[in-house]
Amino acid sequence: MTTSFLFPVLYLAAMGVGLGTLDDHHTHTVGGVRYLDFLAPGLLAGTILQVSVNESTYPVMARIKWIRSYWAMLATPLSVRDVLIGHLGWAVIRGAMVSSIFLGVMACFGAVHSALVVLVIPVSMLAALAFASPTTAFAATTSKENGFALLYRFGVIPLFLFSATFFPLGQLPTAVRYLAQLTPLLHAVNLVRGLTLGHLVAAQNFFDLAYLIGFAMVGCALADRAFKKRLVV
Repeated sequence: MTTSFLFPVLYLAAMGVGLGTLDDHHTHTVGGVRYLDFLAPGLLAGTILQVSVNESTYPVMARIKWIRSYWAMLATPLSVRDVLIGHLGWAVIRGAMVSSIFLGVMACFGAVHSALVVLVIPVSMLAALAFASPTTAFAATTSKENGFALLYRFGVIPLFLFSATFFPLGQLPTAVRYLAQLTPLLHAVNLVRGLTLGHLVAAQNFFDLAYLIGFAMVGCALADRAFKKRLVV
């Protein structure tokens, strides 16, 4: 949990306060608010993405291939689905823990502006499930860890950079904006930013919520299928 605390402190201090002061001095606002207030919720959602992927790549492969703890679990009355639920449940709990710590840091930096911020925790739990479930499915279907490097390089990093985390989506080319709309992180960022700032748009945020729910359901179905295929002998 030390990393979960230090990451927001260092990032908000360096990017939000340091760079944000220069940006606010020249342009006054970003997306109608201070850069720190714009950046902080995006970083929170991005952190949930990174934590969820971290929990669902090497740990899943290790428990299947190296330390084989999933096989030990299956030697008990637990079913394959029980094992999967336990893993995804931990990812959801981690999302709640990380978002709670991050919100505390945001409050210390004065980046919380709405009582609706309490809803960020359940949204973060949903986002964690949406991120972790398809990653778990991928980890359960691969036998080599090389694919994880590609996942981070061509998945996590581009999502983190181009999902309205650091700058408004409108600054991207039209084609890239349409692609960004297909990514779950953008919808998580929209929800978290709207809740922390109190700037909710009913139609847009309802779509964001529905997208995350749908993405999580598809991810869980894929993970369930992958676990059964890999662990049932």
